[in-house]
Amino acid sequence: MSVLNSRIPKFYKKSIEERLNIVKEYTELSSEECNLLLKFGNLDPKIADAMIENVVGGMSYPFAIAVNFKINYKDYLVPMVIEESSVVAAASNAAKVMRRDGGIHSHATDSIMIGQIQLVNVRNPFYAKHLILEYREELLKIANEQDPILVNLGGGAKDIEVRVVDSRIGPMVVTHLIVDVKDAMGANAVNTMVEALGPVIEDLTRGKVYLRIISNLADKRLVRSYVKVYKEDIGSEEVVDGVVAASAFAEADPYRAATHNKGIMNGVIAVALATGQDHRALEAGAHAYAARFGRYTSLSRWEKDGDGNLIGTLEMPMAVGIIGGAVKVHPIAKIALKILGVKTAKELAEIMGAVGLAQNFAALRALATEGIQKGHMKLHARNIAIMAGAEGELIDMIANRMIEEGRIRFDRAKELLEEYIKSRDLSI
Repeated sequence: MSVLNSRIPKFYKKSIEERLNIVKEYTELSSEECNLLLKFGNLDPKIADAMIENVVGGMSYPFAIAVNFKINYKDYLVPMVIEESSVVAAASNAAKVMRRDGGIHSHATDSIMIGQIQLVNVRNPFYAKHLILEYREELLKIANEQDPILVNLGGGAKDIEVRVVDSRIGPMVVTHLIVDVKDAMGANAVNTMVEALGPVIEDLTRGKVYLRIISNLADKRLVRSYVKVYKEDIGSEEVVDGVVAASAFAEADPYRAATHNKGIMNGVIAVALATGQDHRALEAGAHAYAARFGRYTSLSRWEKDGDGNLIGTLEMPMAVGIIGGAVKVHPIAKIALKILGVKTAKELAEIMGAVGLAQNFAALRALATEGIQKGHMKLHARNIAIMAGAEGELIDMIANRMIEEGRIRFDRAKELLEEYIKSRDLSI
């Protein structure tokens, strides 16, 4: 192994194999490990190399289908890509008790995104704000000239909003360009528009423009999902009370809210990965929205109605698209959208909101009854068995033994594997 020097000129210009050989030279990767990296599976290496920089291999995650989902009276098979045990099973089980009354009801607003233009060094910031608003029509015209196709589809820049923001370096005049991006996530269209407006606003105000970028706090592009879960379908009214108590805890305490919202995002991000969405933007937007009133809280609410049934509601940003980006490049993302059968970004957002709400219920129900570990660890035990080296039928044999003992640990899996191997050798 050579002494590592990470300064590698023109690394990006080399082929995938050449890059991997350089990595192998500087690390302890074996030939077998390099060959594993070069197994791109269902992604063409040429596509992978075009999607991001400095590619040296591929990495596969499980692609699963969550079943039982009825959303807005329509049944869906929901593709999910995730590495965490129990998420797909939990979503499917939750959806099974949410099928009454048309299932989960989910409604997304129009695909409105916000582009920000940061203006500093302005002597009279409030006067600058009024100047920008006075030239609203001219600014919208310039913005829309950047994307005539989007405008012809009924989208494009729709409005201008301006705020004066106090900061530690003085007041900033922040212009928001409000853009209907239709069926795209919208980053490229919005960023192109605000970059075109930057010099115009500078000339208009005699200030200095720095940042011109989309905001991932997509609070004009929301999904609202709700569902009634009947008490007899989940055991009893006591279970309802437990879920309501868990929800109230998350509403009141940011430490609990972070994990509560993580449960929602388990479902949302799994669908996002399957369909090639910008899941980092979704995460950022969700958590920023949860803290929009100055204190971090839960994105969902669970309440009990007059008959003792459970009512769940969820509201969060959902900036997703079915055109552009990885959605139209990655072959599996295209397959996932085909499985869902969605025709618009709005429908996709509604599905993802519904899945997030179902996932949230599954976690709260487990927490309020048997505890999260019981169901989770049953599935986790299989992963532990595989990590220990078990194959074939030994995976379930070792997993079941650990569950019976209540000792789901890697060292115990190794011990059990050795026991089974020895017993097999003696029987031969």
